[in-house]
Amino acid sequence: MTAAGPVTASSADVLREADRRRTFAVISHPDAGKSTLTEALALHARVISEAGAVHGKAGRRGVVSDWMEMEKARGISITSAALQFAYGDAVVNLLDTPGHADFSEDTYRVLSAVDSAVMLLDAAKGLEPQTLKLFDVCRHRGIPVITFVNKWDRPGRDALALCDELVERIGLQPMPLTWPVGVAGHFRGVLDRRDGDFIRYSRTAGGATAAGEERLDPARAEAEEGPEWTRAVEEAELLAASGGDFDLARFRDATGTPVLFGSAVLNFGVRHLLDLLVELAPRPTPRPDVNARPRALDAPFSAFVFKVQTGMDPSHRDQVAFARVCSGVFERGMVVTNTTTGKPFATKYVQQVFGQQRSTLDVAYPGDVIGLVNATALRVGDTLHADRRDVRFPGLPSFAPAHFAVARPADLSRAKQFRKGIDQLESEGVVQVLRSNRRGDGSPVFAAVGPMQFEVASHRLSAEFKSPVRLDPLPYTVVQRLVDPAQRALVDGNRSEVLTRADGADLALFVDNTALGVLRRLHPEVVLEPLVAGNG
Repeated sequence: MTAAGPVTASSADVLREADRRRTFAVISHPDAGKSTLTEALALHARVISEAGAVHGKAGRRGVVSDWMEMEKARGISITSAALQFAYGDAVVNLLDTPGHADFSEDTYRVLSAVDSAVMLLDAAKGLEPQTLKLFDVCRHRGIPVITFVNKWDRPGRDALALCDELVERIGLQPMPLTWPVGVAGHFRGVLDRRDGDFIRYSRTAGGATAAGEERLDPARAEAEEGPEWTRAVEEAELLAASGGDFDLARFRDATGTPVLFGSAVLNFGVRHLLDLLVELAPRPTPRPDVNARPRALDAPFSAFVFKVQTGMDPSHRDQVAFARVCSGVFERGMVVTNTTTGKPFATKYVQQVFGQQRSTLDVAYPGDVIGLVNATALRVGDTLHADRRDVRFPGLPSFAPAHFAVARPADLSRAKQFRKGIDQLESEGVVQVLRSNRRGDGSPVFAAVGPMQFEVASHRLSAEFKSPVRLDPLPYTVVQRLVDPAQRALVDGNRSEVLTRADGADLALFVDNTALGVLRRLHPEVVLEPLVAGNG
């Protein structure tokens, strides 16, 4: 039941609404322009009237998807953000993600909740280390990728060389749908490879509003653009001869990627990208449960939590759990079951999210991302459902940590707030929190993929919970999973110890490989398994 009464949706209604959804993530290496592109897409969808500034420009507005104080100060995204808006008849669920490798866990969780991804490449840098990792994750998960070559308004590399790099380094067939007219740094517009027309862009003041577009037929383009148009046509013909024409099947099976060229900060090529997403991006499909059985879209409501965030509204200190709807109709006020705990969860406060801005949501369908407010009982990986039988979707992996530090309250009078803050950060996955009887609850160990996670955790404990924290680094460099907890006493020593993660995994930490080797020689009966980065 909702405030407006019950929603009656037939199977046909659910399937029709699911077909309208496009749920995708924007991913890339840091500083490739993800947040700028996110806002440019919202601008072209006319859900904001003026784009925010590029990060770091004093006195100008910040992008809507970067709302944390640290994000504004650093000019980087450190947490994912959800934006939902309508575009034509489609409903777009866009997830902006952190690019920095230290926040890979957040990005990978988001990728579990989307049906496709937009990968940004910097025109001057091409494939960078984090870009390569993300492409690999998308391929492993079978996520179709659209590639947007950004910053073509600045000096950069040759367009054909960038496409060759996709083939040579990651084995992904580029299938450009637009081709730049003018070299990087002298961007005139693009050749639309589908109809052969020239789309010429015109700048607006600071890129704050949608760029003007003028469509010219080939004859006029040749007359007005001369050699630059001729070169673009010749390169497009070369692409066709080398298998670079668009193939929908290759896009859907993640072996080929449509490529577009543009400039997010100037809004060049952004409308084309948005239209392409609505036209070609996959619609929601039945999602496999833990037993690999696809759950029908029109089955009773089910969803899984992929992110938990606190502090989006500092005046209320509420906690929001982001869940991807997998099946059925969600109605605000319905009571659902949390499969993890077996307990009911009331959904009285549910919101549609647009960056930090939120509005009450009454109904959602497969593909939508919903924000469950005051969701202190929910954790990342939980499954919610309204079925008579239990539904459980696969859990989300924890990454193998590489950095460790003991956390202690800098002010002992704030110990209660310290413990509350630690529990909160743990539930959100900001850092992994490891515990042991040896150290006690007052000295948990933070475990992180990258050191910047420690900085975020410290900042939030101080700013949100008023509990400054002291972090004492630990010297561990090697992590293994202890298979048998009964062998814990054999591992705990001067150069190693065992700590337990929230998911129940016992992690054996060693100062170096020598310490691990000594343990193996002294106690060959101890069973240890390596943790793989991204699959901890």
